[in-house]
Amino acid sequence: MKAILLKDFGDIDQMYIGAVPVPDLSDDEVLIEVAAAALNRADILQRKGLYPPPPGASTILGMEIAGRVVNTSIGAQEWEGANVMALLSGGGYAQYVAVHKSLILRIPDNLEMNQAAGIMEAFLTGWQALSWLGGLKPNDKILIHAGASGVGSACIQLAKTLGAEVLVTASKTKHKICMRLGADYCIDYRQDEFNRIIEEQTPSGVNLVIDFIGTSYFQKNLDALAVDGKLVMLGFLGGKGSEDLNLISILTKRLTIIGSTLRFRSLPYRGKLVNDFREHCYDHLKTGRLKPVIDKVFPWRNVKEAHQYMEENRNSGKVILKVK
Repeated sequence: MKAILLKDFGDIDQMYIGAVPVPDLSDDEVLIEVAAAALNRADILQRKGLYPPPPGASTILGMEIAGRVVNTSIGAQEWEGANVMALLSGGGYAQYVAVHKSLILRIPDNLEMNQAAGIMEAFLTGWQALSWLGGLKPNDKILIHAGASGVGSACIQLAKTLGAEVLVTASKTKHKICMRLGADYCIDYRQDEFNRIIEEQTPSGVNLVIDFIGTSYFQKNLDALAVDGKLVMLGFLGGKGSEDLNLISILTKRLTIIGSTLRFRSLPYRGKLVNDFREHCYDHLKTGRLKPVIDKVFPWRNVKEAHQYMEENRNSGKVILKVK
């Protein structure tokens, strides 16, 4: 089969389309003919040699796909011929991928392959952060950074299904899409100090912050949180080093700080998360209350252009590779 491979770690020119064997199936796995794969920031980090896949996972980039099941192993025959979307630890930038049956969902009839490819990593990361880790409740206030990103746009929608009041940070040009998804208030991080805006809008603070930025936002996140608030950290786009910090509010406000990734979780954990998402959110996908935000679809031969597009932060929502 064909797949997007790396000559070495580095810039976009390291990627090329080459040939590799079709993956073998283990028990309870299905073989999916990939129609579309979504880009994630983790793909860019892995390409640069900064985020290796978990032990035993495919070294091919790609963490979420959509396609058709073309073969099944013992224990997974019920999936034969199904159109599915899948959560991966790697291997998505390829014509075929093997995945455990616990990590797939049937594609609702109202979604196309390109749309379905942008659901699993983004929405499951969001569901884990909001529900499992953040414990978001009705009438809670949540601050979501990078609101127009793939995970950010999923978090906005998920937070509204949980009955929360949603504040987001995003560049001014991306406010419209955040509001359309359900955000109650948008902050232009390029113009305003978000912690000061929150102090004006919500003097008691927010109950939960979802952060992808890291160092440059850490102190402001602590300032923005309410008593007993939680900070869930999902990335370090703004740096992972230290800076001058006043940590007293962690004690005085009884704050909880949680760091998490989904890719390195165990198969049982991820399978349980997929099942919980199916139980609480799948019907919202079928009705359209939850929907992936697709910014742009690239033919997979244009993967270099797609990576550059995301690296330059030009996307609002998901960037998709159409696999041929």
